[in-house]
Formats: sequence, structure tokens, C-alpha cells
Amino acid sequence: MRYSAFAIVREALRGNRHWAPVWREPEPKPAYDIIIVGGGGHGLATAYYLAKEHGYANVAVLEKGYLGSGNVGRNTTIVRSNYLLPGNLPFYEWSMKLWEGLERDINYNAMVSQRGVLNLYHSDAQRDAFARRGNAMRLHGVDAELLGRDEVRRLVPFLDFENGRFPIQGGLRQPRGGTVRHDAVAWGYARAADRRGVDLIQNCEVTGLTIEAGRIVGVETTRGAIRAKKVGVAVAGSSSRVAAMAGLRLPIESHVLQAFASEALKPLIDTVVTFGAGHFYISQSDKGGLVFGGDIDGYNSYAWRGNLPIIEDVMECAMAIWPGLGRLRVLRHWGGLMDMSMDGSPIIDRTPIHGLFLNAGWCYGGFKATPASGWCFAHLIATGEPHPHAAAYRLDRFATGAVIDEKGAGAQPNLH
Repeated sequence: MRYSAFAIVREALRGNRHWAPVWREPEPKPAYDIIIVGGGGHGLATAYYLAKEHGYANVAVLEKGYLGSGNVGRNTTIVRSNYLLPGNLPFYEWSMKLWEGLERDINYNAMVSQRGVLNLYHSDAQRDAFARRGNAMRLHGVDAELLGRDEVRRLVPFLDFENGRFPIQGGLRQPRGGTVRHDAVAWGYARAADRRGVDLIQNCEVTGLTIEAGRIVGVETTRGAIRAKKVGVAVAGSSSRVAAMAGLRLPIESHVLQAFASEALKPLIDTVVTFGAGHFYISQSDKGGLVFGGDIDGYNSYAWRGNLPIIEDVMECAMAIWPGLGRLRVLRHWGGLMDMSMDGSPIIDRTPIHGLFLNAGWCYGGFKATPASGWCFAHLIATGEPHPHAAAYRLDRFATGAVIDEKGAGAQPNLH
């Protein structure tokens, strides 16, 4: 069923009793051409682009829980392409362009809202760094505006401009950035992949990788063995555990990243704001709640729950930038399992095991990269060669020294 205004009216007149299921619930086949391990945003996007762009129909996505139960539904919904380094800029700008056409492409309302992303600066040094980043963005055709204090005040007058410990001097704004409904991204890609013949298999945990003569030939799961010519792994914070099944040790660590949502308010903040003197970011959801977050917890973990010191740190940053937040109630908070690479940038590459491909190390940038990650990972799996936009995301860059240290936000504690 194709969604449209006409379909909404038609089904309303029929009592909404004839909507087709969003996707099928197939049983696993004995074998597939390609298996994608991980039914989150990246895995589902990869399966969709494998079918749409490369003509693969015999593809399965294996998810140990339900589709979208991992990080794609546990983030703060921000999308942007305001990067500095050549290894990152083309990739994230390509992702932004895919976001802009996503809803029409997959025929699903993902609630893409290009409300802008504003990064505040609080010192002359930060201003110079943001000017450099903005110039790099514009040289690559990416929108960027360096704003002064008065221009920022007109955009977000409710911030503390007079008494703040870290006075706001201005900001770098990307007008095309914004937010996207995170779980709708998973549902939309799942539905689009299913319509092109991809099997979406839920409650099917991968428990082993079958390797013969240095080549992967299938996977072991809780629903039996499944053969495959190629396997792509896109499991975020569980990447190191799945890679260990193939005898691989990855240059990543798993950490918890917490996020928060307040009680609902009338429309108040119509952009995304990040605090330059601490790691804090905030926006308002369509339900009215303020959604915000900060740093990862400072220890290795595979748990989806965080610790109190980080909660305290996030709230201190919130009060430093916007004292009025102290009157709000936080209704819920949650954690996601982040795969933090050593340089803060992702990995999309082949592994030493023939036919086994890796998509990992997304750190803080996983959600905003979802479309481009799926596009480039599908290209790699289908052709065996990296896509030009993701050519720098090699697994061996940590051995060669060709790291992509965009912000120094990798897993090492001294970089936080």
C-alpha cells in the first residue's frame, strides 16, 4: 500500500480497517545472497539501498530484538553536516542531501525538520575555530553562517546572555540542519526494504559466524543456521562482541550515552542549540518536550543505563546556558550503547575475513549518518570497493596513522 493523502481519506471512510501491514514477518530462509546483522537505522538503510541501488532482492536483516530497538530509537534526533575535515565533510553532506529527499524516496513521513543547528561560542579562540570550520563547509558547498552575539540573541533570546559563567559571544549556524523523528526512520526504511523483497527477521540473535578457509559462509542464530555469500555487521555498541566471533579485535570501545526529555511545553525553541563551553545540546520535539543530552559515561559498558555523575553534569550545563530550565521536570531519561572509535570517526570497510564487512565506530554521529551510512555500506558490500564519500573510513587507518580526528571525541578518556 502506498501512503498518500488520498489513502488517508479512503481508509478513514472505511473505518481504518484495511491498512496493510507495514512489513511482512517471514521465516528465515536456509540461505541468502547477503545477510545484514543489525536491524537498526544503519542496517535497515543498508538493506534498502542494496535492493534499490544494486538490485539485490535475496537479502535478510537479522535483529536480536525488534526492529529499531537499539540506538536508532535512543538518540536526540539531531541531523547536521557541519564538519571540518575532508574525510568527514563529503560524507555527512551526502547524508544531509539524502535526508532532504528521504520521505519522498521511501514514501514515509519521517518528520524531517530543517530548523537549523546553532553551535554557540564563548571565547575568541572558539570563534576562530568556528570561522575555520564554517569556511571549510562553504568551500565544500555546505551552508554555514557565523553569527555575532546580537544575531544569536534574536534567534534564542531566552538564553543567559547577561549573567552566564561562560558569556555567549556568537555562534556557527547551519540552517539546513535540524531534527528527524528517529523511530520513524527505522520504520520507514524497514517498510521500504520489505517492499523490495528484503526479509526482516526479528527476535533472531546471531550467536556465531561460520567461517571456512578464511571466508564467511553463514551465521549461527537462535533460529538456526543461515548460509550467506556476504555478511555485513551494523550492530553499534555490540560491534566488538560480534567481531570477536570472527576472531577480530576492533579499535573501538563501548560506552553508554544518556539522553533526556522534559515535560511538554508550548513551542519555545525552534532550532537546535549546542553549548560551546560544555558538551550539551537541546531541541524541542513535536510533542513539546525538550530533548537534550551530553557526554558519554566515562567507563566501558554494554548496559543501556547510565550513572548519576553524568546526569549531574548534563543538568549543570543546561542551567549554565539556560537557567529557566531549572523550573522544568525531566519526565524520562534513557541510554544508548555507543561504539566509540579511537579517533572519533566511523569505520565502513572490509575485514580480513573474505565476505565479512563492518559498519561501526559511530561515536556521537551515528543517527545523522544513517542514510549515507546505508548508501555507502551497501555500495561496499555490493561492489567490494569503498564508496568515494566513505573512502577515508578504513579499518587499518589506526595502524597507518591516517586517523580522522575531527573533534578528539573518541573513546580515550583524555579526549573528553
